[in-house]
Order: sequence, then C-alpha cells, then structure tokens
Amino acid sequence: MGAVDDSVGSAFLTAMRENLKESVVKIRHCVEQLPDEELAWRPHEAHNSVSNIVLHLCGNVRQWIGHGVGGMPDVRNRPKEFADRAKMTGQQLLERLERVASEADAVLVGIDPEQLLETRRIQGFDTTIMSAITNCVTHFRGHTQEIIYITRLRLGEKYRFHFVPQGPEQEAAHENEKRT
Repeated sequence: MGAVDDSVGSAFLTAMRENLKESVVKIRHCVEQLPDEELAWRPHEAHNSVSNIVLHLCGNVRQWIGHGVGGMPDVRNRPKEFADRAKMTGQQLLERLERVASEADAVLVGIDPEQLLETRRIQGFDTTIMSAITNCVTHFRGHTQEIIYITRLRLGEKYRFHFVPQGPEQEAAHENEKRT
C-alpha cells in the first residue's frame, strides 16, 4: 500500500478525535437527564441498557484504540459488558467513559499519519490502524444514537435537546435530526 498524505492523515485523525469527543458530549447530555435508576432500564431482557452500552463502548475503545492502535494490554471481557447488572450511577458511568475517551484521544494524538496504513491484529481481525480507528469511532457514534433514542423513549416530552438551532438553516437541520 502507498503512504497516506500527511495533510489527509492529519485531517482524518483530527476528525476522528472530534467525532469521539462529540459523542461523549452527547452521551453525557443523555446520562445527566436520566435518573440513576433509569440507566439500567431495558425494554426487554435481550436488549441493552444505557449502562451496558456505556460499559460496552469503554471495552470496545480500550480494545480497538487503546490496545490495537496504542499497544496497551488487552483486558477486555466483552460478555461482561452486556451481562453486568450492577446499578451504577450516572456519575460513575461518565467517569469511566471520559477516562477511556481521554486515553483514546492521547493514543490518537500520538499517531503519525504515516502509521495509518500499518496493519494490526485486533479481536482476531487483521486491519490497518486507519480502519481500526474508523470502525471504532463509527461504532461509538452508532451506540451514541442508541443512547439518545433510549433517553428520548424514557423521558418523552421531558427530553431536552443538546443542540438549540440558531437561524432558519440550523432549524431545518434540527427538524431533520429530531426525526432520526
């Protein structure tokens, strides 16, 4: 494979860092709206609660970015992320999430764009650093939307949107976001 242009690689890393940070902000916004007892709610036994999703995101980011990209030890216990029924407070969940996101951000800051096409073996898959980061961040974004949906489902009309539109263009974008 050819080399990644430094400016493109730098822009990619910046975008991934911003996406991860934005998702953490959205998750914080939701968790802070939910009472602690709602964080463990699940619509069916086979579905995940907000708590389990946050634990899953922490495990996934640690494994893919911390371990796979950054070389940290792989300590993930994926089944436990979903089986955990401990009643954690919102503050406990957010502290874990923000610690993991901060660790991942430090790894991403340390990546040289020339490394993006290097291969790694993560969770039994051979992948490039670029693909590992992309897969991890898009996975994180998907679960962020799931947390937003659960929060809206539980709070109904009491849900407070994080984004407040400023002007007609943003209002139109906000109306589209509310439908998705």
